[in-house]
Amino acid sequence: MQIVDAGQFDNYWKSRVTTAETRPDDEGTVDSRVREIIEAVRSKGDAAVRRYAQRFDKSSPEKLEVPTGMAEAAWEALRKTERKLAAAMELAAFHIRDFAELQRKQFADFETEMDEGLFTGQRIIPVERAAVYVPAGRFPLFSSVLMGMLPALAAGVEELVLASPPMEDGFPAPRIMAAAALAVSLDRGKMAAGAESPQARLRIFAMGGAQAIAALALGTESVPRASVIIGPGNKYVAAAKRMLFGEVGIDFVAGPTDVLIIVDHGAADVSKAGAAVTGSMSAGTTAGPAEIIAADMLAQAEHDPDARARALVPNSGMAEKISTALERRLAALPEESRAIAGASLDAGGLIVVYKTREEAIRIANIIAPEHLELHSENPGGWTSGTGDRLKNYGSLFTGALAAEVLGDYSAGVNHTLPTSGSARFTGGLSVRHFLKTVTTLRCTTGAGFEKARKAAEILGRAEGLIAHSRAAYERTVYEQRRSNEQRIPE
Repeated sequence: MQIVDAGQFDNYWKSRVTTAETRPDDEGTVDSRVREIIEAVRSKGDAAVRRYAQRFDKSSPEKLEVPTGMAEAAWEALRKTERKLAAAMELAAFHIRDFAELQRKQFADFETEMDEGLFTGQRIIPVERAAVYVPAGRFPLFSSVLMGMLPALAAGVEELVLASPPMEDGFPAPRIMAAAALAVSLDRGKMAAGAESPQARLRIFAMGGAQAIAALALGTESVPRASVIIGPGNKYVAAAKRMLFGEVGIDFVAGPTDVLIIVDHGAADVSKAGAAVTGSMSAGTTAGPAEIIAADMLAQAEHDPDARARALVPNSGMAEKISTALERRLAALPEESRAIAGASLDAGGLIVVYKTREEAIRIANIIAPEHLELHSENPGGWTSGTGDRLKNYGSLFTGALAAEVLGDYSAGVNHTLPTSGSARFTGGLSVRHFLKTVTTLRCTTGAGFEKARKAAEILGRAEGLIAHSRAAYERTVYEQRRSNEQRIPE
């Protein structure tokens, strides 16, 4: 963990980010291995997927596809044996679905008469087949099933393919299959309520890693080719998605997860020496701002040694309080989480002390965090207006009660977000990743059509594309011929 002044940030960022964090030493090795896997799956199909499963996964099932009845059975078993978990998953699923459906309503078909006889429009069309990849890793991320499948269902995707690595028994983790069944059950409920779009079909495959991404992108004897692949994964999965983009759509190439927490003077002064905190900061807890910030930084750091937890604070006193709270809270974590979070903080944990809001905003926009927490008594001053404002982030969490972990699981916003600074140019996973916005043109006789036709004829000729120009001219000939034919008496 480092504490630096804002004036030192640029040198820190240049030295740490452009070398160790964005250009890993083994990138060339990863790419060469993944390229080999992709070409093997391209030529050998299922056999290659099974061969790499023997090398990298916990088992290599002879049949890659899993009966969907197993997912339904897993969900029913979970509801009986882990009732609190099942209820929490249902709550999260309802929120994620409802939020995704609100997003879907923002995309609409339209047609407008741009000029007389010139009708332009757009249509919103769901992709035919979407694949959701869910890693197993240390802990199977069943929440990612809900985050991936429910927006796809809200978008109206016809067929969903879930892929996850096989466990020792040859099937994906039971909680992952249970989450898939839960997501589909919400779609069935929507159908029963009279929704117009058809119910999506679900298929499940026990396969993981780069070989799974290749199979989904290219198609094999048993794995259908997807239109788009979404979901997190390790560096091999990320490399496979990057290399296969163009043959298949993807959400984005995920890197290490990160959080940036901004605290302003007002929020920092809410609690004094452990006094009870009120208002927007805590709603009755004795935890001060430093404790809340440390808790959220550790929540991010325990993901992975490459995860990055950072904070922007208005004075060195707050920085020291956070550092002290981090040390105490880190020591209280279970051994495995403590080791991972400690490695993350040692490698890239950062607290920056700023002097002005403009300085903090500049630094935050450079970092372009995946998750941005804003602990402020006046958040609008940071996010609104025409001057300097926060604009580069994957998801914004406003106020100390808006813990990033709620976004991870249960609030309804999606937790699949842009990493490694890519929030500079894109947002997180949403229904838009499963939708195509296509344009339409319809023409009838009219002054507007003739002006557009003539302009196209002139522009084509000016660019040296004579066939283009003539194609525009032919519309005049065609219309004259058709008009003459209509004048011929019977």
